[in-house]
Amino acid sequence: MNVFQLLGLMGAFAALAAVGGLLAGGLVAPLALASSGVTKGAAQVFDDLPTELEPGALSQASYIYANDGKTLLATYYWENRIVVPLDEISPLMQHAVIATEDKRFYEHGAVDLMGIPRAVLNNAMGKDTQGASTLTQQYVKNVLIEQAASVGDAEGVNEASASSYERKLREAKLAISLEQQMSKDEILQGYLNIAQFGTSVYGVEAAARHYFDTSAADLTVVQAATIAGITQRPSAYDPVLHPEASELRRNIVLSLMYQQGYITKAEYEEARSTPIADTLDVQEITQGCVAAKSAAFFCDYVTKIITSDPTFGETAEERKDLLYRGGLKITTTIDMKLERAATKLLRKTIPVDEEHGIATALSSVEPGTGKILVMAQNRAYDPSPEPAKYKTAVNYNTDQEHGGSQGFQPGSTFKPFTLSEWLKEGHTLNEQVNAASRSYVSNSFTAPCTNLGTDTWSPGNSEGRSTGWITALYATAQSVNTGFAAMEHELNLCDLADTAYDIGFRPSRTDDGDDVQVVPSMTLGVQNTSPLAQAAAYSTFASGGKYCEPIAILSVTDKDGKDLEVPSANCRRVISEDIADTVTYAMSKVIQPGGGAPAAALSGGRPAAGKTGTAGNNIHTWFVGFTPQLTTAVWVGNPATNLVMRNITINGTRYSPAVYGSSIAAPTWKTFMDTALEGEAKKSLPSPDPTLLGRYVSRTTTSDDDSKDTDSKSSSKDGKKASVGKSSKGDGKKG
Repeated sequence: MNVFQLLGLMGAFAALAAVGGLLAGGLVAPLALASSGVTKGAAQVFDDLPTELEPGALSQASYIYANDGKTLLATYYWENRIVVPLDEISPLMQHAVIATEDKRFYEHGAVDLMGIPRAVLNNAMGKDTQGASTLTQQYVKNVLIEQAASVGDAEGVNEASASSYERKLREAKLAISLEQQMSKDEILQGYLNIAQFGTSVYGVEAAARHYFDTSAADLTVVQAATIAGITQRPSAYDPVLHPEASELRRNIVLSLMYQQGYITKAEYEEARSTPIADTLDVQEITQGCVAAKSAAFFCDYVTKIITSDPTFGETAEERKDLLYRGGLKITTTIDMKLERAATKLLRKTIPVDEEHGIATALSSVEPGTGKILVMAQNRAYDPSPEPAKYKTAVNYNTDQEHGGSQGFQPGSTFKPFTLSEWLKEGHTLNEQVNAASRSYVSNSFTAPCTNLGTDTWSPGNSEGRSTGWITALYATAQSVNTGFAAMEHELNLCDLADTAYDIGFRPSRTDDGDDVQVVPSMTLGVQNTSPLAQAAAYSTFASGGKYCEPIAILSVTDKDGKDLEVPSANCRRVISEDIADTVTYAMSKVIQPGGGAPAAALSGGRPAAGKTGTAGNNIHTWFVGFTPQLTTAVWVGNPATNLVMRNITINGTRYSPAVYGSSIAAPTWKTFMDTALEGEAKKSLPSPDPTLLGRYVSRTTTSDDDSKDTDSKSSSKDGKKASVGKSSKGDGKKG
């Protein structure tokens, strides 16, 4: 289309619109132009343009909050926008935009007939380009850009923003149609919500919050003029990046508002004389979980739940789109007071720059609900491709799927699962087993769900040392490996795997799936898991046998305030209350005088139960414990390599011969639990079931063949949660 065709088209367009009304003029113009050979091409172009536009829902930012629903952890968005109705936008803001962008907005139709000829002539004569776009046309342009961007159509975005006459004609025709569907107020509301008002700010509500820490409803003259001035060149007039240019532009807006009678001379002069720096109260916009600081890893865990759980959409793309565009308010379970306390404690216990690369992590879960209250680690969060030194994006508290960690061997923190199966199969706490060191042939264990082979396993003791006959209770309190090996030899390992899974043991590596490895050394904790999984599992004992899947999200509302479904904790009974209470009783002995970890005893005599864990060669150490109100798991180790923590100095303290679960993890657990439970009522632990406690009968003889084998029987779940075909070799040196 050449300039003469365009002039002919616009002239006919203006004439017809003046006589027959804007809509009629716009739609009839091509017919009138058809009588002129000069303008036939232009008529065809106009006739081929679309006539309908359906503004869709705008992309809005999503916000993640702590459990109080007020403490903001993070913001996620494609476009940082908060949509508000027109009656929640200050009249001054409305006037500022109208005065600057389209002073006759309420007087003309979709296209300003007075502005078009002037713009066309100036452009044709080579003068400065003039758009002559009304607010309706600008709204159309923004809608077209938004629609293209929402589906990743880069070509569509370029087409909608191209500097061309064809684009202007398209906008004009769509604007004509749009004004038949929407009122002027609706169009103004749409424009104020969709337009860009800064480098990463869309809509006046987000702009008001970002630049002035206020709402769009409460904007003053100066604030409204500042925001209205930005949209012409969002980057160049951003008051944070370019305050001088922004102030000059603001003063132009103020002048227009004064000239058009929206403000008085006194208001104009006062506003114009105010330095822009004095008006700003900038609130940082940080995309993603870095803004969550000490809760960054938990925040990352939440986003992975939303983008992976089918609850939030059938496909990964739908779930991601919901997070980045859905305007969600996500209220989580995290308790920021406890989270900050835990992070501070962990960094004090194991400094971020510890010379051996040792790290530590802590997860806390509320028994009976599955709520994750704390997810802390001493390393700082850095999601960049090449994290800074002592920083990482790997969440040591969770599994590979939800945080990138492949987990860590739990050592003897697995033993309570074995004890649970021991009680389920009719044994008691006071029943004795031969704890003398011995070797086992793998296939001498009962495991009908798999073939264990003929390897030899020779378990030894690390923390707990004992020989001869001991009770299951003593083996638990002192963490005697050889005692638990003897107990396990009397059990069905496939049933043990199922019981461990039911209680909450979860492998952390994705290649393990849900399978619990069925090997003789399983009782010594040779399969990797995570602090979060262990905290959730031990909560089963704390809640009397009910397992709750750990949950991080309390509620989610969409941009319309509608409640969305969230993942359930799916709390269910997995072991009897009698067994749970009896295992709890046994673990309470661990932290009492004479137990394996008296350093974990809580202040004021508060009742608690727990278990230490030391993986082979002291590469990972743990303490997992609970009160009726709170379960916490603490892990200590080098996440990058199997560092042998023997005869080692950590944070100024020498550990010889080695670091055990009772060395660092247990005291850390105690300090945190004392802090977390301060002011809470002291709740007693349940009493053991007398039948499961059993009667103590002294045994003094020893024999390599004194322990009996159970009858071979099928796994209670046909080995559904038991890993088949795994190696039966274990390190045999777990504590």
